[in-house]
Amino acid sequence: MTSTTPKPKKSLPLRLIIILITLVGLNLIVSIQIARWSLSWLPVAASTAAPYVDGLFSLEVGMGAFLFIGCVGFILWSVIINRADKYDESDGLPIEGNTKLEIIWTIIPFIIVMALAVYSIDINGKLDTLGPKNKYDVADEQSPQAVATLDELSEIGPIEVISRQWNWEFVYPNGVRSSELHLPINQRANFLLTSKDVIHSLYIPAFRLKQDIIPGSVISYSITPTREGRYRLRDAHFSGAYFSENQTHVIVQSEQNFESWLELTNSKPLVPGLSPGTVFYQKRLSKGNKGWATVPPAPPPMVNDPGNPEETHEA
Repeated sequence: MTSTTPKPKKSLPLRLIIILITLVGLNLIVSIQIARWSLSWLPVAASTAAPYVDGLFSLEVGMGAFLFIGCVGFILWSVIINRADKYDESDGLPIEGNTKLEIIWTIIPFIIVMALAVYSIDINGKLDTLGPKNKYDVADEQSPQAVATLDELSEIGPIEVISRQWNWEFVYPNGVRSSELHLPINQRANFLLTSKDVIHSLYIPAFRLKQDIIPGSVISYSITPTREGRYRLRDAHFSGAYFSENQTHVIVQSEQNFESWLELTNSKPLVPGLSPGTVFYQKRLSKGNKGWATVPPAPPPMVNDPGNPEETHEA
């Protein structure tokens, strides 16, 4: 009868542990730098919401970079250093599962995902405080509930944002109408978002704002611009043939310049506003109305200030 003595468990050599810790440290340093670089990938930040969105984006990029570099590094280490001999065609060792290792690589991703979820919920709560949003049903008229809600916190507005196929119209409290959105810096701007036909989406990259606009409803939304300049407003939802041309400018200016613009524009007569889709539709008609089926664009809105689409914008 032979007695078997258990083999002592092999521990990782100290040299390998030091190498692993060093590589993880380098990966962490590189990932942090990539996270910082990621902020330059975004448009200029021009609202109070932008720093929160950018911070979350940077964190997610950094974590993704850390995991990507770690996984690719392990694969390269296996291929270059721990590969089989040139003529070794034997099968690998029948190693059984490591329960401790499986628990670790289950718990760590769970903690990471939950931490991101908690942080994202916190950011979403802060964004909701900066720009509260509510949706009301309407019947082709401005919702009194939405107006009452915004009047309680109104600084500038409410400004009606009217979307159509394919143009934008902005109506200010004093009755001024424009094809470009003018806002004073460092003051909360309150909007009433409506659509006259299909779903549109108000997207201002510099503000980190994208809000779908649902036909038959009015959505109240608020944002505070923090940087003077001219930025781009786009329709981010497919709304028909010429939706990609459904763009205009957002002009953030000093309070004095904004008030001067309102006063000056209020004295101007109504003229047809910007309607890029109309130009393309006329070209289509001039060629015999051939091609894919589409609908005629809405007539250009009558505005006091049609703006200048040729002006350059920052983002």
